[in-house]
Amino acid sequence: MSAADFRKLADLFPDEAVTHSSVQDIELPATDGMASAGVLALITLDNGLGPSKPTTLGPNTLVELGTVLERLRERASRGEIAAVGITGKPNFFVAGADLSAVTSLQDRQYGLWMAQLGHEVYSTLANLGVPSFAFINGVALGGGLEIALQSTYRTVSTGAGALALPEAYLGLVPGWGGVYLLPRLIGPENSVKVMIENALNNNRTLSGAEAFKLGIADALFEPESFLDQSIDWAARVVSGTLPDRPAAVDPADPAVAARWADAVAAGRAYVETKTSNASPAPAEVLNIMAANRTMTQAESAALECETLAGLMQTDEFRATVYAFLDLVQKRAKRPAGAPGRELARPITKIGVVGAGLMASQLALLFARQLGVPVVLTDIDQMRVDKGVGYVHTEVDKLLAKGRLGSDAAARAKSLVTGSVSKELFADADFVIEAVFEELNVKKQVFAELEAIVSPECILATNTSSLSVTAMAEDLQHPERLVGFHFFNPVAVMPLLEIVRAPKTDDAVLATAFELARGLRKTAVLVKDAPAFVVNRILLRLLGEVTAAFDEGTPAEVADAALRPMGLPMTPFTLLAMVGLPVAQHVQESLHAAFGDRFPVSQNLQKLVDNNVSSLWTPAEDGGQQIPAATTALMSFGSTPSTAEQVLRRTQDALAEEIGLMLDEGVVAAPQDIDLCMILGAGWPMFLGGITPYLDRTGAAERVNGQRFLAAGVASRS
Repeated sequence: MSAADFRKLADLFPDEAVTHSSVQDIELPATDGMASAGVLALITLDNGLGPSKPTTLGPNTLVELGTVLERLRERASRGEIAAVGITGKPNFFVAGADLSAVTSLQDRQYGLWMAQLGHEVYSTLANLGVPSFAFINGVALGGGLEIALQSTYRTVSTGAGALALPEAYLGLVPGWGGVYLLPRLIGPENSVKVMIENALNNNRTLSGAEAFKLGIADALFEPESFLDQSIDWAARVVSGTLPDRPAAVDPADPAVAARWADAVAAGRAYVETKTSNASPAPAEVLNIMAANRTMTQAESAALECETLAGLMQTDEFRATVYAFLDLVQKRAKRPAGAPGRELARPITKIGVVGAGLMASQLALLFARQLGVPVVLTDIDQMRVDKGVGYVHTEVDKLLAKGRLGSDAAARAKSLVTGSVSKELFADADFVIEAVFEELNVKKQVFAELEAIVSPECILATNTSSLSVTAMAEDLQHPERLVGFHFFNPVAVMPLLEIVRAPKTDDAVLATAFELARGLRKTAVLVKDAPAFVVNRILLRLLGEVTAAFDEGTPAEVADAALRPMGLPMTPFTLLAMVGLPVAQHVQESLHAAFGDRFPVSQNLQKLVDNNVSSLWTPAEDGGQQIPAATTALMSFGSTPSTAEQVLRRTQDALAEEIGLMLDEGVVAAPQDIDLCMILGAGWPMFLGGITPYLDRTGAAERVNGQRFLAAGVASRS
């Protein structure tokens, strides 16, 4: 076969943004006193859309690349070229397969063709008859990194910011040879780390230096002269100076076979911990890796193609693409309801009321990302000093890890100061409170601030559940107050709920959104309603599971009932992390607002009253248990549920609550709910956030009589 045999598939995508393959002949430089080894044909992959638009691999791109490689193979057979190189446009090697194209392949056969097309092209690259070199100058993800792996040799730039095989995260497998080649190149343990652990750890990527250290690349060069150095290095290799690969393994070696099995087992345990095996893709990656240790590459390729074709048709994959492309990549950059950016005011100084953990995290974030002075205040100097000290300690940690340079660290420290007097906020442009979650306390803070700050200063609250409208009702200028709700830990969680009260004006709101952009947060506009989006949904979930427990459902059944959802942690673990008193306080607020949809657990209150911080404690066998003393505090009903009943009950409750939130106008659309749950609660992409899951399980139609999303948006049908 040849790439041209897949033209029928390529013709299905007339609007594909094609990444073209241009070829330039370069005479390899003479090395070590020897004559030039000949000509290197350098392929540059470029979609012509500038340095900020990723290059991707759709069917037309692959057919063109395959055709170019076939011609180069012919030239190699005639002795016209001594090597082939492949590199990308500025900032990108290749960012991977065109997911929008893959998702549109509704027929399994087309998905199989797409998988086979990739293997056809990559096999040509791997069998040119002359050495091939991948010069990884920038982002290399998925199929992009697999191009490099299929090449004979690889160099990487220290400026290449993201290398990864993220397919398990996206609902696929590294099915263009990555799952076969990587374990042989860097060993099975590190391969599982790259393909499974990194992928499921919020799609963690490797830097160029990290990729070189693992053995993915043979040489590491600085970006300023990367291509020239790579070509010089290639010339030496073609002349006979071959690189060492100490991490490479022979899977036929019995010792390696044992390591291989152990690595796969460790990967399976990790997948169970992270996803409860709720998505099929990670397990399929490990299934192929386990099987292909004794396979030829062609045998593995056939298995990879069949697996890819199947996974492309799953609801989990389509929900993931919806979440990744439609929400995180697109909707997040154009938040619904945000006023025009031209209305935003400049922010040159920020005040933070409070110096506790949340306030200190905010101060560090503002200083690092915005580079403006930040003043912390609290009721006594000891608390102020502790808050500023926290910032300095965290900066020192970043410096020690190499994530901040010494100049940047010194500047960040100098920008954060503290005082017991709010008078230092007189020239601030933005002041946010992060004090105790009590309405009267916050109202008092804002009353004090309004007497100090300028008329143009924006006031913000980091409340997680209280009414912004109530906080503003006694202000002389209620239009200046906005909700600005971060999630903990502040540096890690990307969501920012921006809460518009009835009188919040457009300039204040526009400034809040612009500030969020500067902080590199994803902002979603929410109506001022109890607990906003994330906490309202989480507390409805926790309320249902806790109620089932109170009714007599065994703790281990109730806590494990939501495993099929693959959430980041179990309900009772989440309760302990949030803190039982905090969770109970928010639940009481929601009960006051919405009644019995948010029941207040008397058992939970007894635990709070007795300073019990968690339902579970570690057991001697490594598991977990409820101590007898904790059990003695509680009383239970006599109507236990099965795990299936608890799951269905929770599904229906979530469908009901989200339907009500949309009716109330808490957010503009179901997509905003999903975006909030992904970025604010860490809910998995394969759920699509939450509404695609509720659609495909039937909960939305059971409760609301209709789906949240149209059929096909985030599912097969």
